[in-house]
Amino acid sequence: MRQTVLPPRVALPAAGFGVAALVVLSLFVGTYDIAGDSFGAEMFFISRVPRTLALVLAGCAMAVSGLIMQLLTQNRFVEPSTTGTSEWAALGLLVTVLLAPAAPLLVRMVVASVAAFVGTMIFIGILRRISLRSSLVVPLIGIMLGAVVSAFTTYLAVSTNSLQMLGTWFMGSFTSIVRGRYEVLWVVAIVVFLVFLYADRITVAGLGRDIATSVGLDHTRVMLIGTGLVAVATGVTTVVVGFLPFLGLVVPNLVSMWRGDNARANLPWVCLGGVAIVIVCDIVGRVIRMPFEVPVSMILGVVGSAVFITLLLRMRARG
Repeated sequence: MRQTVLPPRVALPAAGFGVAALVVLSLFVGTYDIAGDSFGAEMFFISRVPRTLALVLAGCAMAVSGLIMQLLTQNRFVEPSTTGTSEWAALGLLVTVLLAPAAPLLVRMVVASVAAFVGTMIFIGILRRISLRSSLVVPLIGIMLGAVVSAFTTYLAVSTNSLQMLGTWFMGSFTSIVRGRYEVLWVVAIVVFLVFLYADRITVAGLGRDIATSVGLDHTRVMLIGTGLVAVATGVTTVVVGFLPFLGLVVPNLVSMWRGDNARANLPWVCLGGVAIVIVCDIVGRVIRMPFEVPVSMILGVVGSAVFITLLLRMRARG
């Protein structure tokens, strides 16, 4: 593990203070004048607070989901958007809307999570049946699988005149988050708490079936639990805010490059990193073309692509 500039007991609280400052900044960035308008205080609690809470919950959940996927597949290049998990969640959401348009948000969330779980298990099943000569093959398989699912979802949306709605889901934006529209995201807070409880078991399961079984761990059960947690986090986030590409790829890798590969010790940093990056990207999206907004997924895509290329170059340099 690399040594940090600050002692460990000081570094984490300092990082938490920095993220808290970003949260406060997010509350006061926007086109609506909450200080000068007579309805400013009301709008603050209707729009700004829910949006910032959604940023915190979604950023934390997707970053932790990426860490789990990387541990379970033993590959640094996977996360829900490079394994097809997000695309499966979108397919489940679209099917729910088409078959049961009046279904409540909770039903859509459950169906999207189930579809994400099925899709992730298909991805893991494919990995077990092929010979992998390069770690790059794993995300390539996931991206191709996701492309196939996305193509079918798009065809289904075109056939049912739902393409505009599908585009909104793929966009990944917090623009529509207001009071009464984000509360289901608290489910992902439970997911993150469960990840903290299962962190050690997921880490051991990531060492492979033989090693995990030799120390008395039920490898299959931990794989199912880990995949289920990722599916729930991805499904809920997709239903509420849409895709947040590469967030689960960027944060765990940056934390690992800086602090090493101790999953349990890195979890708080992964949570803080996910929150910080998604808030910074959202603030940039809000101010770069005021009074219009650039979707946070667009900025995350640029940042994630840069980190992905950097990781490839580092791997090539190491041979």
